[in-house]
Amino acid sequence: MFTRLTSRLPVPDSGNVCCHFITCAMDKTQAAGTAPAALRVPQINALSDEQFITIFGNVIEHCPLVAAAVVTSRPIHSLKHLHAEICSFIDELPIRGREGILRSHPDLAGRAAMEGQLTEESRQEQKSAGLGDLTAEERSKLKLLNTSYCLKFGFPFVICARMNKKVAILQGLGVRLNHSAEEELLKGIEEVKKIALLRLKNLVTEDNMDSKV
Repeated sequence: MFTRLTSRLPVPDSGNVCCHFITCAMDKTQAAGTAPAALRVPQINALSDEQFITIFGNVIEHCPLVAAAVVTSRPIHSLKHLHAEICSFIDELPIRGREGILRSHPDLAGRAAMEGQLTEESRQEQKSAGLGDLTAEERSKLKLLNTSYCLKFGFPFVICARMNKKVAILQGLGVRLNHSAEEELLKGIEEVKKIALLRLKNLVTEDNMDSKV
C-alpha cells in the first residue's frame, strides 16, 4: 500500500505532517464548529473523494494525508475495516513518517489548549480527561513532564485522553519518560490508533453494518 500511495501523496515529514494540500475544506468545517452526522457504510462508499477526506481528515490529528490514502480502499465493509485500513497505512510509513504523525498532536493542556487553538476533537478529548480542571500544581508538573518528554524523544507525549483521566495521564507520562525512543514510537502510535477508533465511532454508525473485514 505504502509504495503505491507515495507515488502521488507526500510522506508525513518529521517537522510538518499537516499536509496542507487538502485541508481547505476541513478548515471550513471546523471554523463552522459543526460535525457531520454519523454515516452508514453505504453512505461512506458513496462519498466523493473530497467529501471523504473532509469528513475523515482529522481522524488522525492534523493529518488528512491518511484519509486521502485510505479513500482508495473503498468499498469498506465496516467501521472495523476502515480502522484497519488506517492502521495499515500508518504501520507502513517509515519511522520518519510515524514520528511526524506523533508531532501533529498538541501537548496535553499545552499552549494550543490555553490559546483555544485545539481542534474540536482534541478539545473534547482533553476536556473528558479533566485536563481543563488542572490545579496550578498539576499544570506545572504536566508542563515540566511534557517538556522533558519532547526534549528526550523529539515528539510530544500522546495518549488516548478519552480512555484516561488526568491522574493516570500524569502517572503515565512519568513512567514513559523512562522508555527508549523505539518503545515510545511504538507506544505513541498505539495510542494514535486508539484515538482514531474513538473518533471513527463518532463519525460512523454501526447500524446494519456488514461484519466482513
